[in-house]
Amino acid sequence: MLKRNCALSPRQFAMFFVSLCSVSLTIAIVFLLRGAWMILPFTALEMGALLTACVIQARHAIDYEHIRLFPNRLVVERMHAFRLTCDEFNPLWVRVEPGATSREPMTLHSAGKSVRIGQYLMADAREPFATELRAWLRRCG
Repeated sequence: MLKRNCALSPRQFAMFFVSLCSVSLTIAIVFLLRGAWMILPFTALEMGALLTACVIQARHAIDYEHIRLFPNRLVVERMHAFRLTCDEFNPLWVRVEPGATSREPMTLHSAGKSVRIGQYLMADAREPFATELRAWLRRCG
């Protein structure tokens, strides 16, 4: 199971968002009371942009790759922005290729189908993971 590294829980992230909006709104109200009413629309614009960024982050907070190897099949289940895809391969025919650079994920090739995996791994952990996956695939044969 390869998952995205999220430093904050959803509750902590919501508290962070509310605290940022509270500070911005407090500053805007102080300026509004002093006669600078144009600060309020810009604060609303700022909070809207922050909300958009939070929604985008939340959509990808649960992204993962689940790779399961059975004696007769390799199953790669990927969740990306609430969209689940599942690919199955015959482990005897799978070829694991590293990315062109250390930053690119590796690719599984089999029977004309390709799937990129390992995007949630650190760059230095990709090659050991690929080596271990190749060893497990050889044991199926």
